[in-house]
Amino acid sequence: MPRFHILPFGCQMNVADADWLAQALLAQGWSMGTEDDADLLVVMTCSVREKPEQKVYSLLGRIKDAVQSRPGAFVAVGGCVAQQIGEALWQRFPFVRLVFGTDGVAMVPQAVARLHMEPELRISLLDFLDYYPERDQVAGAKRAQAFVNIMQGCDNFCAYCIVPFTRGRQKSRAADAIMAECTGLVQQGVREITLLGQNVNSYGQDQHGDGTSFADLLARVAALPGLDRLHFTTSHPKDIAPEVITAFGALPALSPRLHLPVQSGADTILQAMGRRYSRAQYLDIVAGLREHCPQIALTSDIIVGFPGETDADFAATLSLLHEVRFVSSFSFKYSDRPGVRAERLPFKVPEEEKAERLRIFQEAQNIITAADLSALLGSEAEVLLEGQSKKQEHDTIFWTGR
Repeated sequence: MPRFHILPFGCQMNVADADWLAQALLAQGWSMGTEDDADLLVVMTCSVREKPEQKVYSLLGRIKDAVQSRPGAFVAVGGCVAQQIGEALWQRFPFVRLVFGTDGVAMVPQAVARLHMEPELRISLLDFLDYYPERDQVAGAKRAQAFVNIMQGCDNFCAYCIVPFTRGRQKSRAADAIMAECTGLVQQGVREITLLGQNVNSYGQDQHGDGTSFADLLARVAALPGLDRLHFTTSHPKDIAPEVITAFGALPALSPRLHLPVQSGADTILQAMGRRYSRAQYLDIVAGLREHCPQIALTSDIIVGFPGETDADFAATLSLLHEVRFVSSFSFKYSDRPGVRAERLPFKVPEEEKAERLRIFQEAQNIITAADLSALLGSEAEVLLEGQSKKQEHDTIFWTGR
C-alpha cells in the first residue's frame, strides 16, 4: 500500500486543501506515512511573502537526497509557489513530478494515481478555470472542527499582494454546494465550521454568484442544527456589509471574533496600497461591530515599512493599534513580491528601519494582548475540546471551566 505525507505551509486555505487531499488519497487506497517513509510527499506552498517562499526551497533541498534514495518516491508541489514558478520547479528539483495550482487541487488524486503507475511521467495542473472547481466529497476522520471553502481567487489587486496572480480572479462557489458540504460535516459530528475565502465579504459579487450574499450564507450555515460555532476568514474592510456587522449580534452560532486586516493606520499608505478605505472608515466599522457585539475580539494584519512609509505614517499605525486594541495581530516587514505594483514603487524603507518598526509594533501588541488575557482571569468560558495537543508531553489533560 503506497504511503503519502502532506506538508502544508501558509494560510488556512492551504490547510483545508491539504485536509481534503489527504481524505481523497485515503479513499483511493493510500495510507498516511511520514516524511521519512512516504512514497509521495505533497508540499502545499505559500508565496504571499518572501520568507514562506524561501522555506519551500529550503525544504525541497533538505528532502532531496531522502526522496531520491527511495525507489519510486516523488514530490508534488501545490499552492501559490507552484502557480508562480510552475514547471521551472522540475529543472531545479527533478524529483518534483507534479505541480498544481489552487484550481488544480480537485484533479490531484487522479494525477497522483497516474504518476504512481508511470514513473517517467510529469504532470502540471496550472490552468486557471473560469468556474469554481467542485471536488468530490469524501468522508473525513471524526473531528470537531472543519474548514469549508466558499470561493477562490481575488479581484482586489492590492499593490503589495501576489494572490490575484497565484490564485486567479474571484470565483464564488454555489451556495447550495456550500450548504451540502456544511450539512454533511455537521452530520459527521463537526461542531465548528470556518468559512474560507481570500475575501469572504465579496462572496457572490462576481459573475459566478448565484444571488446569495455573504450575509445570507452566514445565516443559512448558522441555522444548521448541531452546529455550535461558526467562523469566517478573511475579510476585506471595504466590502463588509452592514448585514454582516449586525450578524454578530443576531446569530448565536457566529463566534464573537473577527480577523479584519487593516495593514496600516495611515491614510497615505492605505491609498498607496490600494486598500480603498480610510482610517476613519475602518474605525467606523470597528465601532459598528462593537455596538452590535460588545465582546467581539478583533485581530488584524499589519505591514510595516511599506514603500514611502514615514515615521509619522508608522506612528499612525501604532496609534490605531492602541485605539482599536487588537487582541492579537499578524505583523510583518514589507517584502517585494514579483510582478506586483509595490515592487516598482520608489522610497523603499531600509531593512534595519523596517526591523525596528516591527519590533516596536510587536512589543506594543504583546503588552495589549497580555492585558486583555489578564482581564479574563477568574471568568468562565465555554470551550470546545477537540483532543490532545501535538505538543502535549504527558497523557493527562488539565483544564478548568465548562
